[in-house]
Amino acid sequence: MVENNELKIGIGSEEAITLTPAVVKIISISIQELGEKKAKKVICSCKHPDNIEPIHISSVKYENKGKLETAGLWLNLDKSKLIRKGSALAVFLLNNGCQTAEQLIGKEVPTIQDEKGYLCFKAY
Repeated sequence: MVENNELKIGIGSEEAITLTPAVVKIISISIQELGEKKAKKVICSCKHPDNIEPIHISSVKYENKGKLETAGLWLNLDKSKLIRKGSALAVFLLNNGCQTAEQLIGKEVPTIQDEKGYLCFKAY
């Protein structure tokens, strides 16, 4: 029988670090397929001023029909295979003067906490 030493690890005294909203620099972009339907989502690797390692942000808080809404940066395409007008991704791109996701690389973008306390991009 193999002994698992991880079962003997105790509770530490350090709490998880919560990053505060700040302006982050987008250093790379990727698209990941998620879930059973393999829906595509834009994932931005960002340099946060309070963190050594890059963080990943894939949602945005933006104004939709007069209300603030938080949504994922899903790659929703129209019939012409272009990013759907009015989608969270389209609003985020336009808010940052971009027409494509790759144009976000190098941009400095503000963040804010969503309802669950995670950082998301601020686009309003």
